[in-house]
Amino acid sequence: MSCEHNHEEMLPEFAKVGQKVPAFTMEAFDPSEGGFCEVDLGALREKGKWAILFFYPADFTFVCPTELADLAAKHAELDKLGAEVISVSTDTKFTHLAWKTDERMLADVKYKMAADPTGEVSRFFDVWDYDTGLALRGTFIINPDGLLVSSEVNFYNVGRNGDELARKMEANNYLKDHPAEACPAKWAPGDKTLTPSEKLVGKVYEALND
Repeated sequence: MSCEHNHEEMLPEFAKVGQKVPAFTMEAFDPSEGGFCEVDLGALREKGKWAILFFYPADFTFVCPTELADLAAKHAELDKLGAEVISVSTDTKFTHLAWKTDERMLADVKYKMAADPTGEVSRFFDVWDYDTGLALRGTFIINPDGLLVSSEVNFYNVGRNGDELARKMEANNYLKDHPAEACPAKWAPGDKTLTPSEKLVGKVYEALND
């Protein structure tokens, strides 16, 4: 993307669920390596990886470290599902490094912490708050084909749930290989799915309780 980001193609105005997200890069801090790196969505796509972008308002704040710690607790599980976890805020990669070093709640964070200081990526995913210049709490799941399959946005004062993110990732991962099916509410691996057809109309109870 522009400035500290590099374009691979021009971005449309906003990301929309069900549409393809253009490949782009962001600078990042990599806690697992202890240095700076680049997040490249195009390279992840070529490897057949999912991408989870986890936007949050700012480093050195209050709800944010609880969310990143919760995400860290699910990181290994999400990684096994083929997902690259990337946190994103409008802070610089240098601030990410300092925060990771100082904040004990981030001790287990190993996923890359991407920098969006111009707010361009935040604006594309429609989490940019023009009044504050910060990103709202947005979570986006992009499948290996580059399609945005899940979007969640919270205001500043409500933290997210890593268990629900893992559940949604499991469901989307299952549906990638079973596109004719659909996952009902609270679906978890091993639960029944639905196969939409004219025979299912008005018969969902029977399909789930046979």
